[in-house]
Amino acid sequence: MDLTHLPNDVSTLKKIIHSQAVSYNTIQQNYTDLEHRHSILKEGYDLLEEQMRVLKSAIYGRKSEQYSKEDGIQACLFNEAEAALETFPESNKTEEITIAAHKRAKGGRRALPPELPRVEVIHDLTESEKICDCSKEMTRIGSEVSEKLDIVPAKIQVQKDIRYKYACSSCEGAESDGGAVKIAPAAPQLIPQSIATPGLLAYILTSKYADSLPLYRQERIFERLGVDISRATMANWVIHVGKRCDRLIELLWQEIRSGPLVNIDETHVQVLNEPGRSNTSKSYMWVFRGGDVERPALVFQYEPSRSGKIPQECLDGYKGYIQTDGYAGYDVLGERDGIVHMGCWVHVRRKFLEVIKARPKGSKKNGNADVAITYIRNIYAIEKDADERALSADDRYQLRQEKSVPLLREFRNWLEDISSKTPPQGLLGKAVSYALKQWVRLERYTDDGRL
Repeated sequence: MDLTHLPNDVSTLKKIIHSQAVSYNTIQQNYTDLEHRHSILKEGYDLLEEQMRVLKSAIYGRKSEQYSKEDGIQACLFNEAEAALETFPESNKTEEITIAAHKRAKGGRRALPPELPRVEVIHDLTESEKICDCSKEMTRIGSEVSEKLDIVPAKIQVQKDIRYKYACSSCEGAESDGGAVKIAPAAPQLIPQSIATPGLLAYILTSKYADSLPLYRQERIFERLGVDISRATMANWVIHVGKRCDRLIELLWQEIRSGPLVNIDETHVQVLNEPGRSNTSKSYMWVFRGGDVERPALVFQYEPSRSGKIPQECLDGYKGYIQTDGYAGYDVLGERDGIVHMGCWVHVRRKFLEVIKARPKGSKKNGNADVAITYIRNIYAIEKDADERALSADDRYQLRQEKSVPLLREFRNWLEDISSKTPPQGLLGKAVSYALKQWVRLERYTDDGRL
């Protein structure tokens, strides 16, 4: 404004100043509104970008939840050996042992199990090499022994069952009349009229369920061994054996319900040919683990739904601890008399790891998610110390009271402090919220050394 043209009238001057002040306030308010809108848009943009990185990580990233300062390796199909050697260089190291007044390098590999059978392979000199340069025959004074591990490939053989039959020579026509004729009884078969022995069935089932070897791959392995066993035949055997395991499964359920702790989790599976349901329908595999804490029983229960009624029915009459993630379907089970509901630290850790995986490339690893992971690693370090010292349940309880409880209190205070400063819709906000909502259940493992 040109000050030389200001009016001399005070009243008019006041009006001009007031008008300018109103104009300034309006501009200031508009600026504040724009700044607020920019903040909201920026937060939304960051959230979308974070979700995009999570999606990329889910599609292209490694699936391991192991956290380290380095990215680690992707053990791919073709360079697994080289990658593993780079990641675990200690497998090539040697250790030093002191003998008398000097040191000797000793390979770091473990001794072979003494219970394995030994086959001696003699390495001897030829008769001519046993003659000394002085023309005298040399005398054996000892031997050097080294052990190597060998394996005999799978061997297919045919079990030929021969049942001897007996008849009385004094009874004429005994055999045709069904008289005094006896025959050795047939061995009981898991699958009647089948060519499969218990050993073959155990091999197929172990390969499929313990070693994750699908039936179509086993079919090819048998072809290489010179035997034609179709995938359909093996599938039929697997179903028959499964039906014969009903009593065994019931015994496993009895063991799980005996307490003191049951771990429960569920994961969705897709069933391609299920009567009355489309191929895109979600089904669920429920996993229950419990019984003797030293030798727990494990049951996989297939169900077409994720209803909270399923764990209630499976654990009918159970009293003790249950440990689950934060899925609401478990809440009713945890409210029953005689049941104490525990949380799962693995699921908490997983949510903070998702934050780390979703960070932009090249970002520094000093964020709040790293702090949370450090707290959790320290919690696990206490448990590792207890494992290495083979502490009893009572001693583990005392260790947790001394070290874990104060650390958990510190961790919770830190979570509460950052929760008010963290956008709730972001991955970090969700991870913090999940941990705080589950906190009472998460710290319950400190109440009993068996947990």
